[in-house]
Amino acid sequence: MIQALLKARVPRPLREADLSRVEGVFTDVDGTLTTGHKLRSDTVRALERLASAGLRVVLVSGRPAGWGEAWARQLPVDGVIVENGGLFFLKGAHGRLRKVYAEAPAERVANRRRLQSEVARVLKQVPGARLSMDSAYTEVDLAVDYNEEARLGTAGADRIESLLVGRGVTAVRSSIHINCWLGRFDKLSATRRFARTAWGERLDPRDGRYVYAGDSFNDAPMFAAFGLGVGVANVRAVLDRIEAPPAFITRAPEGRGFEELARAILARRGRGAAREE
Repeated sequence: MIQALLKARVPRPLREADLSRVEGVFTDVDGTLTTGHKLRSDTVRALERLASAGLRVVLVSGRPAGWGEAWARQLPVDGVIVENGGLFFLKGAHGRLRKVYAEAPAERVANRRRLQSEVARVLKQVPGARLSMDSAYTEVDLAVDYNEEARLGTAGADRIESLLVGRGVTAVRSSIHINCWLGRFDKLSATRRFARTAWGERLDPRDGRYVYAGDSFNDAPMFAAFGLGVGVANVRAVLDRIEAPPAFITRAPEGRGFEELARAILARRGRGAAREE
């Protein structure tokens, strides 16, 4: 029984995924598109090739709204979901951006005030704990740095996460930060809302038309919902602790793993087009 459960949590190789019907790619950024915290030119080229082939590409990140606006304007993507679903940017005609929040203005203000207070209390209880440098550019959530500028380790991150949850704050770990917020949203709910707003679609991630790529704990809701959930190879570091593992895994880690996924999608689409002719 235990062996069967463990086996069920082991992602299958990417080559076993049926990518023949893929129309769009949702992807995490840190540790999935980035490599060693940098965005390589080859990874940007992979995004360009997907977009040029007519695939929809949407970034889904815990990073701040300020980063999301820049990505939406400068990268070949259809939109950007940021702050773990707190808001998104939708690229429309002529590159114009539409900004959509998960919560009404009054609710955002009240939640933000309480969130700042709760996080400040927790930071005082853990030596070395501090907000991430980019929290200054957030609108909805806040991020505690444990593995970017700070080095708190797993034990420190576990304690911060536990304290925040104990105070009624949603706290989910990425590869670098503990993202925390108040409100009923996450990456998955924002992705569904994005699809309705942008494309007029009721997103059914298990229908084989959409892929999700990620690498860490805060990707678990997406991995659970997407039949084509793909972890880049560095997700192996958290497979024994993640709530829901990806269905498939790349050979390469980080941005190179995403490039591997992009090549596989484009190759399958090419073969599908050849059969139709």
